[in-house]
Amino acid sequence: MAFEGLSEKLENAFKKLRSKGSLTEADVRDAMREVRLALLEADVNYKVAKDFTTTVTERAIGAKVMESLTPAQMVIKIVNEELIELMGGTRTRLASAARPPTVVMMCGLQGSGKTTHCAKIALMLKKQGNRPLLVACDIYRPAAIKQLQVVGEQAGVPVFEMGTQNSPVTIAKEAVKLAKDHGYDYVFLDTAGRLHVDEELMTELKSIKSEVKPHEILLVVDAMTGQDAVNVAASFNEALGIDGMVLTKLDGDTRGGAALSARSVTGKPIKFVGVGEKIEDLEDFHPDRMASRILGMGDMLSLIEKAETALDEKKALELEKKIRQNKLDFNDLYDQIVQVRKMGSIRDTLSMLPGMGKKLDDVEIDERKFDHILAIITSMTPKERSNPEIINPSRKRRIAAGSGQQVENVNRVLKQLRDMQAMLKQFSGKGAKKKLRRMGINPPPGGMNFM
Repeated sequence: MAFEGLSEKLENAFKKLRSKGSLTEADVRDAMREVRLALLEADVNYKVAKDFTTTVTERAIGAKVMESLTPAQMVIKIVNEELIELMGGTRTRLASAARPPTVVMMCGLQGSGKTTHCAKIALMLKKQGNRPLLVACDIYRPAAIKQLQVVGEQAGVPVFEMGTQNSPVTIAKEAVKLAKDHGYDYVFLDTAGRLHVDEELMTELKSIKSEVKPHEILLVVDAMTGQDAVNVAASFNEALGIDGMVLTKLDGDTRGGAALSARSVTGKPIKFVGVGEKIEDLEDFHPDRMASRILGMGDMLSLIEKAETALDEKKALELEKKIRQNKLDFNDLYDQIVQVRKMGSIRDTLSMLPGMGKKLDDVEIDERKFDHILAIITSMTPKERSNPEIINPSRKRRIAAGSGQQVENVNRVLKQLRDMQAMLKQFSGKGAKKKLRRMGINPPPGGMNFM
């Protein structure tokens, strides 16, 4: 995940500060020197890193901080605030036209993920109740139109195309006209890219901008290209005047410097970040949440939003009822594994919990084991899934053969279900609140709710 290296180095710098009861100016300057080196190693632009640490130092050596009871925490608080400011301060939403459709022009270099992210943003808007339309304006790259059609189908969003014989300007204008006539409220223009910034590319993009007058111009940049991503952003902004950025492959870059530099260099906000290869792997960019992740404080709000999107409310209520009656079976276990996996990788999901990031370094998480459990459950008959107690040795052998697993693995899954049932039995019925309090957990006043 992005910022792993930076998070670790910042944590080491802050650990030294925490070890001191009081701080001197020299302590702060030494810590900021380490912070600046950490930022540079994370591929943050040199001027951005220098200005950032200078600002933090000036604020941190003030009397109010130095004389506080917990000066180290005050310094970390200042770093957090300045990181948020560096990345834009607050979330910036996608433009919305007073009179639909809202026209969004997507631009970027070839290979940045522009076509895929047209569909990703469109899917996000579709889930919010909008009617987006994708438009194939790249008439040069082989199979560009087909690629947009494929990702459009995955997102369930229609694609407008006129082949490769018409100009991108004509295609864009006809698409906007069709959107007005058929009630589409967002139009995404998937424009051509090049392997590098050149005059021909910019001339074409300027023509589309001039003729179609998009409400939003989004630049898609590949976070894994580091400093090059920042240079590309600066070039496009200077030539075209972008309104915002989409950072792709942020999940694959452990440095993440582009996210910290791009906004500062261009003055334009990052609006979305691509965090995986699936069509759903897109997040709104929240500077405060990203700063929290960088500093190892987790990101509970994003985790909750992911859970709300992935989890089926009806199934959750059914599961709660079963838990109260202590009737958990393999159908429930199967549903829970499927729904949790919709939220993304288990490691990334756990890393959003406060304080978990560093602790996961030495933890081996083999996600294939979940596949093995699902294979075992699907090899059971419906009766066996609902009544695990009937699974005798001969049934175990059949389930093992059907799932490609060993009998001991089937036994392990059966034991896991029994352990879950025993644990839930402890915390249901009379005395549940007392048991939780003995463990240091205060149950909600309204009663027990496991979901």
